[in-house]
Amino acid sequence: MNTVGELLRQWRHRRRLSQLELALAADVSPRHVSLVETGKSNPSADMVLRLAKQLGVPLRERNRLLLAAGFAPRYAERPLDDGALAAARDAVGRVLRAHEPYPALVFDRRWNIVMTNRAVDPFFAHVAPDLLRPPVNLVRLGLDPRGLASLVVNLADVRAVFRARLTRQLAVAPDAELLALYEELLASDPDEAPGRTVESDVLIPMIVRVEGRELRLFSTITTFGTPMDITLDEIAIESYYPADEESAAYFTRPGGRSRPDGPAASSDSLASKAASR
Repeated sequence: MNTVGELLRQWRHRRRLSQLELALAADVSPRHVSLVETGKSNPSADMVLRLAKQLGVPLRERNRLLLAAGFAPRYAERPLDDGALAAARDAVGRVLRAHEPYPALVFDRRWNIVMTNRAVDPFFAHVAPDLLRPPVNLVRLGLDPRGLASLVVNLADVRAVFRARLTRQLAVAPDAELLALYEELLASDPDEAPGRTVESDVLIPMIVRVEGRELRLFSTITTFGTPMDITLDEIAIESYYPADEESAAYFTRPGGRSRPDGPAASSDSLASKAASR
């Protein structure tokens, strides 16, 4: 098992910081950082968390650092439907409902879908049932021909965006299951040009063909700013917007399933929806 010093050194190298740079950011002496990393000084819990904060260490890994230093974990990990997270879940549900008539969903650090709004439902109408068994993975759902891939016109662009996002995520916080997902679906594609990238994934380009129409969408991602729970630290809300008037008209058309003046939107987990089918 790695010591806390070894783990901190790994995170520092991952962030490409020198001991001096980390020390200045954390307002400690470079010598103290060196002593902690070499195991010649036992850091307090507060010092571990101070260094971890400057290194951008995720909450899950901060608990691991604390355990390695001989302290109890500081951050809880509770399901989103836990009573302690009721206010946060309600806030997420409000965001999802407010985004209708356009689609939005919530996924965790491994891209498993946790919640959706009602506007997402029509896109899953023809998805293979096994892809909707929990946990429902957004990357697998998006790239599998039996899932949404058959609807996506510019699949190569979407695949390149997924690849870039997972690559950055793995660089920030390595994860064996996430790496396995990457290697399964994104590591190679014989039909794709080598080194293919997209100009930007700030506004994610996606063209979806449904009901004989091509919908042009982009998406944005929202995360909790200062979470104190691992679950909240690791979830993200992806909201999709129409990129042109024709696409917007599809979602707001009379009789559409996701009109804002229709019945109250549902923010149940997609896993629960799938299980009830």
